[in-house]
Amino acid sequence: MAMSMGAARRGKPKIRPPKRPTANTPIKDTWAKLANAIREIQNHNASKLSYEEHYRYAYNMVLYKDGDQLYNGVKALVAEHLDRLAEENIVPTFPRSGGTRGAGKLGGGAEAIERAMEGDRFLKAVKAAWEDHTGSMRKIKDVLRYMDKGYSAAMNLPLIYDVGLTLFVSHIIRSTTHPIHTHLISTLLSQVQLEREGETITRSTVRECTDILMRLRTPEREGGKTVYVADFEPEFLRRSAEFYKLEAVDMLETGNAAQYLRNVERRLAEETDRTVHYLSTNTHPALQEILVANLLTPHLQTILDMPGSGLSTMVDSDRIPDLRRLYTLFLRVPDDVGKTRLRGGLRTDIEARGKAVNAGNVDRSEAGPSTLGQDDGDAEDDPKGKGKAKATASPAANALSSALRWVQDVLDLKDKFDSILEKAFQGDKQVQVSINEAFQSFINANPRAPEYLSLFIDENLKKGTKAKSDDEIESALEKTIVLFRFLHDKDKFERYYKNHLARRLLYGRSASDDSEREMVAKLKSEMGFQFTQKLEGMFTDMRVSTESANSFRNYNTRHGALPFDLNVNVLTASYWPQPIVATTTCTFSAVLQPAMETFQKYYDSRHSGRRLTWQGNLGTADVKVRFRNRSHDLNLSTHALVVLLLFEDVKSGESISYPEIKSATDLPDADLARTLQSLACAKFRVLTKIPKGRDINPSDRFEFNEAFTSPLARIKIMQVASKVETVKEREETQEMVDEERKHQVEACIVRVMKDRKQMTHNDLISEVAHQLAARFTPSMPLIKKRIEGLIDREYLERTSDMGSYRYLA
Repeated sequence: MAMSMGAARRGKPKIRPPKRPTANTPIKDTWAKLANAIREIQNHNASKLSYEEHYRYAYNMVLYKDGDQLYNGVKALVAEHLDRLAEENIVPTFPRSGGTRGAGKLGGGAEAIERAMEGDRFLKAVKAAWEDHTGSMRKIKDVLRYMDKGYSAAMNLPLIYDVGLTLFVSHIIRSTTHPIHTHLISTLLSQVQLEREGETITRSTVRECTDILMRLRTPEREGGKTVYVADFEPEFLRRSAEFYKLEAVDMLETGNAAQYLRNVERRLAEETDRTVHYLSTNTHPALQEILVANLLTPHLQTILDMPGSGLSTMVDSDRIPDLRRLYTLFLRVPDDVGKTRLRGGLRTDIEARGKAVNAGNVDRSEAGPSTLGQDDGDAEDDPKGKGKAKATASPAANALSSALRWVQDVLDLKDKFDSILEKAFQGDKQVQVSINEAFQSFINANPRAPEYLSLFIDENLKKGTKAKSDDEIESALEKTIVLFRFLHDKDKFERYYKNHLARRLLYGRSASDDSEREMVAKLKSEMGFQFTQKLEGMFTDMRVSTESANSFRNYNTRHGALPFDLNVNVLTASYWPQPIVATTTCTFSAVLQPAMETFQKYYDSRHSGRRLTWQGNLGTADVKVRFRNRSHDLNLSTHALVVLLLFEDVKSGESISYPEIKSATDLPDADLARTLQSLACAKFRVLTKIPKGRDINPSDRFEFNEAFTSPLARIKIMQVASKVETVKEREETQEMVDEERKHQVEACIVRVMKDRKQMTHNDLISEVAHQLAARFTPSMPLIKKRIEGLIDREYLERTSDMGSYRYLA
């Protein structure tokens, strides 16, 4: 039992602390033992040492006021160790190829592989020295813990571990003995550049070395920045700028904008990945700015204008991914410079396309009144002969086709850019503004845009050979409203639209009453009640006329039946366009007079104080005509009926001269010429012109064509007319528009002055222009001239300073 206990005591010897030094114990012996222990730690022999013993040595040195010797002695030992690490472990791994400070290509193949391997070996040596040093410093820090607490803190000195980091900077990273710094920065830069050129590097090694630089700091006198920020990052950014500046030049020489943008996108992604994986994420913003500044900012216009691959080519080919990439990258350029250039490029491109549309759809026919061509077409009565009728298109048909094609081309172009805006430019409102400005510019550069747009709407709203669904009509009208918003001269469009609507209503050509009213509702929503007031009045007249027709039939039944049916549209002169309600002379045949007188009595019995003026220029008639072989039902204009009735009692072979026809009908020459053309020179020639020819002359004679034949039982002979205005008609329209604008400008001036009482000259002109801009763009001379006119008529007067106007109630 005693042996057993004795054995137990011998197995657990008591650990005795080291003896406290006395005055007779030299401090140098204590330091010598401690210094030897530190060297053993640095030589990786710490396992042989007693922590308690050497902690006590450091404790005693601090306790007995030898902390300065201990602090400085440890610094010297650490510096000595670092110098040895540099000499023995790092210097031998210096890359033989040296460090390049330029941004030129490093070369590929075996040379690049060798450079990458050498750089990796060197960086690993630096990393190994760091790990050796920090490992030693952690153990030394533990031994000198009391020194950090009792001496360093009291003397306001860095802790020993921080001293070790500072010494690593001065003796390794920024060694004055060996060019480690130069090789380290150059090697890191070379590794990055090798990867940029497509070579493979060991990212983990680079990451470990940049981590070292991010943990180390420069002296306080240099700002106390990390070595990464102070030494590596500026050089890295400088080299990156040089590299991408040269790359931009090389890539632009390929002449492929899409490929160039793909490369920029790839580079931006690569550099983002690079900063995440082995550089500081704080470098990311500056690096991205450098890429943008060198790859994009100086070359924006070059990219947009690059022949065969720039913006125009991308739009032509609907390259949505390339356009989206273009937009996204241009947004990166600061101060909205990129978006501004893109908007300018889009506007230029659209205006060029619009100019081509304007030039490609010019009406060169300038069809006059003598032009042969049926108004509103005969095809609906001749589906089998459609191709033959179209084989030789008249100038009027060409003019109409040109007008419709212009609108369709503009709509197609708008659809194209709307799609690009949505799919590629993320519906950007500023880009949309530029697109709209470009469309507004080239649409208004075509002086006939209001007429063409109204013709297009007319073509979609009237009955025709191309049946359209309600959805198709609605889509077409919605698109035309978009173009309508671009028009400056909306008042001119209103005049054309009223004329076309009037013909559709009076000829019964509207495909859908709902579509007609929907279009007017859209215009009302855009322009207000006054713009569509007269259009709605036209619908009211047609509704009232329909109701009146039923009432007249009842009246006619009570007072004796007429020999034929009579349907009269009573139009309010103020609602309908002037060409419709303008008084035209026409002597109606005796056979028509009783019916007209009957309707006059009926109308007078229901209305007092109203005067009817009979208009035959837009009326139609159905009449059965017997020819030699068979009879045909003819649908023709009222004027044509009046002329045709003159031949009812003419014997076979006899003719009537032009002057005789004019005397009997009292039709104006222009109307008579069109009427005779439709009867004798158009597709269905029920009269024979002597001599033959296209034009009507006062010396011509006409006879009934008894030999006329046609496979159709019912034939439509519409008045010959050009749907597209001639030069003379456009001049007349412009004169009427100008006259109407004078009144509108004066009314606006009076309205503004009545509200403001007194205004300066410039303010008045500005306000009037602003208020009238919704209908048309008034010129400054026009406004000034109307102001003078109102002053002459004493609506306004000049103030004493002559710079303002005063309203006179």
